[in-house]
Amino acid sequence: MHKGLRTTCALSVAALAGLWATGAVAQDKEFKIGGVVAMSGAYGVIGEAMQRGAELAVEMRGGTVLGAPIVFDWQDTETKPQVAVQKATKLMAGGANMLFGAVSSGSTLAVMKVAERRKVPLLVTLSASDEITGSQMSKYAFRTSNPVNMENQMMAEFASKEGLTKVYGVVADYAVGREMWDNLKAKLEAKNIEIVAEDFPPLGNKDYAIIIDKVGKSDADGVAMIMTGGDAITFLKQSGQVSLKDEKAVFGTMIMDELMGSAVGDQSYGVNSTLRYHFSTENEANSAFVKAFHDKYGEFPNQFAGEAFDGLSWFLDVVEETGSWDADDWVTAFETSTYETSVEGVKTMRACDHQAAQMGVFGKAVKGEAPYPDVTMDVTYTFEPDLLFAPCAD
Repeated sequence: MHKGLRTTCALSVAALAGLWATGAVAQDKEFKIGGVVAMSGAYGVIGEAMQRGAELAVEMRGGTVLGAPIVFDWQDTETKPQVAVQKATKLMAGGANMLFGAVSSGSTLAVMKVAERRKVPLLVTLSASDEITGSQMSKYAFRTSNPVNMENQMMAEFASKEGLTKVYGVVADYAVGREMWDNLKAKLEAKNIEIVAEDFPPLGNKDYAIIIDKVGKSDADGVAMIMTGGDAITFLKQSGQVSLKDEKAVFGTMIMDELMGSAVGDQSYGVNSTLRYHFSTENEANSAFVKAFHDKYGEFPNQFAGEAFDGLSWFLDVVEETGSWDADDWVTAFETSTYETSVEGVKTMRACDHQAAQMGVFGKAVKGEAPYPDVTMDVTYTFEPDLLFAPCAD
């Protein structure tokens, strides 16, 4: 997709004619969604998946909300907070009714500030920083996907259920990574799981041989990875070559799914990971989404597409229910809403922090059989929301 590409999902001519005849909507009225996602660089594949999921959410609702056609304007953040703010400001100046994005938490936190000043709702379906629905919470920002604390809680529950007693941490050396590890360590230790050692390789590291050797020689029965993208791929490939995952349980936050599996290859099998969404979830809404996605793109939706589809479908349903063009009405309605037809089960928006409480999913990479990808995630554990989210304070 080129920058600024606009995709319009319009009503049929007959339906528009009927609306114009009753005066229900002006001929030039549109509901504008400003998409602020990474569409180039390392995270471009994620932005593309989010775009596909969001556009399909609109298509499957008939292309309209409040009797008006829905129009997307996609802008590339280049995974840079400053660029994200510039693009978001441009979109709001152009009349965007809501913003959708971003990919990185840094970009999302930056966009939240300008969206609040303009009183434009921002829907977050990927960025995981706890600050988004914590210390930096905004009246106009909502997250329908997993926060860091939820992911770490799932990892601690996984380690406990698997009977792990000693864990070695391999954590990419950047501020957020270290913060995530500190949070996870506390949760593991609370379950009487010992941290035997930890290593902090630099971002973009190409050779993990020394760390892998140290992990292999340790008495750890589990390896907790807090790494993303190319770093996780490189570590999994190199550690897989010496069968580390066959000797110790390798697990982490979003370190493996079908998309990562296509890059890691056969070394993926046996790797355990949190999942934001999985196409195998059995419910009517997800079956319809997976079929529509596969029919349109010839593949199964990954977790980035699934979360984008689910979050935007939910928000637009709430907008429709208000019958109002006032963004404050949407915000008020959304912060106390429950989404019974989520593709992931049931989600409930928490008014206290604008975070969706939801089921947690954990999976293991296995050999896929046709028509599934060669590396397919087998859902091994699900966790109820009450286990993953602390109650809101009174």
